[in-house]
Amino acid sequence: MTNKTLYMLIAAIVILAVGFFVFRMYSVPEKVELASEDNARQEQKTPEPTPVASSTPVQPQTPTSSPAGTKPCPAKKVCAEILVKNFGTMKLELDPESAPKTVANFVKLANQGFYNGLTFHRVAKDFVIQGGDPKGDGSGGPGYTIPAEIKLLHKKGAIAMARTGDQVNPKRESSGSQFYIALNDLTQLDGQYTVFGYVTGGMEVAEKIGQVDIDSPYGDGAPKEKVIIESIKILK
Repeated sequence: MTNKTLYMLIAAIVILAVGFFVFRMYSVPEKVELASEDNARQEQKTPEPTPVASSTPVQPQTPTSSPAGTKPCPAKKVCAEILVKNFGTMKLELDPESAPKTVANFVKLANQGFYNGLTFHRVAKDFVIQGGDPKGDGSGGPGYTIPAEIKLLHKKGAIAMARTGDQVNPKRESSGSQFYIALNDLTQLDGQYTVFGYVTGGMEVAEKIGQVDIDSPYGDGAPKEKVIIESIKILK
């Protein structure tokens, strides 16, 4: 073999080796890139999961509130208000089942305006406030009495009818118009006077009246300044 032929053979081998090296250097990354592109295309073809809609629509949660309003008068009760000048209003629930004649008389007088402008003429500290006398001194009334209907107890806020003593009134008949409101539980009066309802609102008005200055050093007497009943209204 001549030197020229040998040189040509060596050159051919070198060219083949370089070409193989170049192929190995660039083909693998290219396949990796193509594989990445294929994966990307595959990922693009894969649909994203979508949330399944509930068959029951979700209602927005909003705070609820009951409409404001006046408390309804209980069944079988008669509701009333006593408006006292410069003091406020007391709300009453009267019990016609326990004292039907007394409640009927009180309702009649109130609807006639009998009590309008009269006074609480007596304040007995921590005991009672008393009113409903057209004379304003504890001796007046509409000219008649009411049969006793003694059932309910003298709890704080009880409204009851005044009356004359047992010596002249053994049947314990009630005054036709004078009533009192108990400032505390008065169990000592149970069984003696006709209670016909209770103060259910504004008891602080009665208590305030019970603290006014009176013309007596003994804690039981007439207020120094008149405590005027502007009106008694029957609501139901």
